[in-house]
Amino acid sequence: MVSHYIVPPYLLEQLERTVDDPNLRARYRQSLQHDAVLRARPAAGLGRATAEGGLRREVYDAEHETNLPGTPVRAEGEDPVEDLAVNQAYDGTGATWTMFKESFGRDSIDGEGLVLTSTVHYDRGYANAFWDGAQMVFGDGDGEIFGNFTGSIDVTGHELTHGVTQYTANLSYEGQSGALNESISDVFGSLAKQHALGQSTEEADWLIGAGLFMPGVRGDALRSMKAPGTAYDDPRLGKDPQPDHMSGYIETEDDNGGVHLNSGIPNRAFYLTAAEIGGNAYDDAGKIWYTTLTSGTLSETATFAEFAEATQASARDLYGEDSTQLAAVTHAWQTVGVLPTDQPTTGQPDATGQPDATGQPDATGQPDLMTAAQTELQPSTPPSLPPPSEDGGSRG
Repeated sequence: MVSHYIVPPYLLEQLERTVDDPNLRARYRQSLQHDAVLRARPAAGLGRATAEGGLRREVYDAEHETNLPGTPVRAEGEDPVEDLAVNQAYDGTGATWTMFKESFGRDSIDGEGLVLTSTVHYDRGYANAFWDGAQMVFGDGDGEIFGNFTGSIDVTGHELTHGVTQYTANLSYEGQSGALNESISDVFGSLAKQHALGQSTEEADWLIGAGLFMPGVRGDALRSMKAPGTAYDDPRLGKDPQPDHMSGYIETEDDNGGVHLNSGIPNRAFYLTAAEIGGNAYDDAGKIWYTTLTSGTLSETATFAEFAEATQASARDLYGEDSTQLAAVTHAWQTVGVLPTDQPTTGQPDATGQPDATGQPDATGQPDLMTAAQTELQPSTPPSLPPPSEDGGSRG
């Protein structure tokens, strides 16, 4: 099990090359070195579940050190404290738990009441947040490019979903399976925010990390699910490099084979699915992706095409052969170039007897990955989180 980080290494490497302040450059370099050590180190453990299940949160303060979990500062049911980061971590983990429970019937990360442990104020000027296999860890940001990482619920939801994937499909963190791992975290991180804010598919911003950038940074977020490649364009950060279509797929040995880069392709497929279905994305579209993740049918090295086929199967099982949901899933994967465009939306064989858009090999024995025309989509302005409910969690 490796640690998963919300800010990809290529972005920190870019900042180390471009920022003027030598102190900041040293901080990014230290962060990269530190992250590399954590990535190579086995996770601390799998955490613990409560006997009775249900929502249980614990927040710790690292006090700018790196020892985990740190000093306990707030536990489940306790009143808010003066430290904003502590309260935001408490609320964000609660909102994520609530979304998984109310939308999919899942009790915490492992499905069995795992205690949601968070540590804030990790290290000094640490510009990242991560899931280490057992808990959430939040940095305070560098104060120049990144602010506090506890303020974005989609960041919290993203990292906690790495835990859900760990306990279910356990997708290998490399290449296309790694990009799916990242994309699934983006999907449910966004859904956690949408659920907490009571937003429909149309109302949502579909941004990951909205609010992380400090004033003066030219960017909306780390990633846009609606329009990959448009999240930022800043002299220090560079331009968002995510492709939104298989024609732009990035072959690289960096970033574990481009896991944060190519995740834009399945991200857009989910957005397009939700947009075509309409309503709340955490209802039908979210249920299709969740059912796929927890089906037990995915291999740890699943490709985009295999995952697309699995979402088709989930949509068919949940909603039927002639459902608008299955049609939306098929259209979405076709639009991003993962499934061929000549497939009937029902997913059944065509008149020639050849498989249609299941992504199966054609008569030559090679998978058909025909590309489709891209559409221009722009991200919207990120909203603010509502105040926490009486039990401390943000409710939709």
